[in-house]
Amino acid sequence: MPHLPNAILWVAAILGVAPAAQAADAGGQLSLPGTWIMERAYEVRADGTRTTNYGERPQGLMTIDADGRYTVQIFRPDRPKFATGDKTRGTAEEYRQAVLGSSTHFGHVRLDAAHHQLVFEVEAASYPNWEGKAQARDFTYADGLLSYSVPASASGNGTIAYSVWRRAPRP
Repeated sequence: MPHLPNAILWVAAILGVAPAAQAADAGGQLSLPGTWIMERAYEVRADGTRTTNYGERPQGLMTIDADGRYTVQIFRPDRPKFATGDKTRGTAEEYRQAVLGSSTHFGHVRLDAAHHQLVFEVEAASYPNWEGKAQARDFTYADGLLSYSVPASASGNGTIAYSVWRRAPRP
């Protein structure tokens, strides 16, 4: 008789479903493909202070397909709406809040297990300085949470940003 967890995975594979919380393969290694929901995002400045550019409850979604194509969107939920209702006629502060309260990029991502990094090959980004570049992110995966850090060199100001994701449950 097969080992019970392997039997469950085998049956799930035949039925074309996977357990909702499964983010690791049968060998316990992180499996990236799927949809991830942001749990939290925060930054640690060069002086050690902690901040939350996207608020205490950021909204974010990261999707990764089986070929490693990905998209990431992160938003501060309390960004002010443009008073005119026309995004081509915002004030300087409305534009500032819209830009600083969001981060988006897409391209290809791969897992570099030897260096314990996710490597994002960014094709396009809301921060154009990342476009066409590889962005390596140290990561951890524990208790169902995928956490990665954006190194200070990527921010240009000494700040290290952290993104924490949980795999989305399947409907």
